[in-house]
Amino acid sequence: MLKNTRYYDPINDLRRRAARRLMRLVFGSHGQPTAEPLPAKGIYRILVCHVSHSLGNTLLLTPLLSELEKVYPAAEIDILTRSPVAGGVYGHFFNVQRLFRLPAHGVGHPFQFFGTLRRMRKIRYDLAIDADPLSQTGRLLMLLSNATYTLGFSSPKKHGEITHAVPLPPDESKGRRPVYLLRSAMGRDTTADYPVPDIRLDAVEREHGRAALIRSLAAGGSASPGHGVIGIFANATGNKLLGEDWWMRFIRGLEAHHPAHRIVEILPASGASMLGSRYPAYYSSDLRKLASVLSGLDVYISADCGIMHLACASEVPTMGIFTVTNVGEWGPYGPSRHAVAAQGVAPEEVARTIAAMPEFNHVQQATDR
Repeated sequence: MLKNTRYYDPINDLRRRAARRLMRLVFGSHGQPTAEPLPAKGIYRILVCHVSHSLGNTLLLTPLLSELEKVYPAAEIDILTRSPVAGGVYGHFFNVQRLFRLPAHGVGHPFQFFGTLRRMRKIRYDLAIDADPLSQTGRLLMLLSNATYTLGFSSPKKHGEITHAVPLPPDESKGRRPVYLLRSAMGRDTTADYPVPDIRLDAVEREHGRAALIRSLAAGGSASPGHGVIGIFANATGNKLLGEDWWMRFIRGLEAHHPAHRIVEILPASGASMLGSRYPAYYSSDLRKLASVLSGLDVYISADCGIMHLACASEVPTMGIFTVTNVGEWGPYGPSRHAVAAQGVAPEEVARTIAAMPEFNHVQQATDR
């Protein structure tokens, strides 16, 4: 039968076949592809390959860890990553055993890079997961593992034969996508509620965080938290950054609706205020201390950024303002997590939208009682 020339690209097809043959030659066989679901029993050693180093991507892998603890509660989970904050994010998951941290630039640190891979390859895994649908590096690293079952997305960017390949889902959410991958491979319900990002703060961390927040308010001249404490992180990268003027117009609009609330600025890594030092502020270079303070807020507001995902993972009501990036892919999800589309919208209108969110009413009602 002739191929449909409208969609068939012989050059790309040849390149894909050549790449697959090269992968088999270099990495060998990792089991024949199968339509059988992943077994629900007999999986005790799991490797997750996720090489992205950004804070947001690091946090958005945690829903998969929560799902793995649910479906394979007796398993140990190892993570191969380049994230410099992996220990702070993943270290409090009970089932996480080892973190294999690769250097950000393997070419510049070859001994560390290959030494890490050698330690990883000494372990015989029951299941290895390539959680990123776009990274070919993640696929290559997974294929280097000694794993009985290998799981990842099938896409034109992925080469290498694995036992369980899952087509990309229509849902673009970065946090839900790896969970969808696992559920699809196991034949589980992909429409059930999804775990949200979680940094697993304990009660002591939350208590210390709230106390630090109250001290910061007092140092800034606020004697009490009023009807609730609003944390604002006014920094972001690239064209996601909203200027000081935008934020001051937004804050004036928010204060007009909720004058009895207190505002605390969450400072960026530079330690410099983005709001002209007009408000009480908190700064920490320690990820978990910062998460603890965020957990003490009544509402968190920022543009799309890594700290927004940290707020979500700290279980604080989160309002993410999106002016550039894809809301469906990067937006917060779950109870009391809101993505506010604000491209071309005046800051006063954004403030009006956020001020009407039910989380503000809940805070005031709790305070009045």
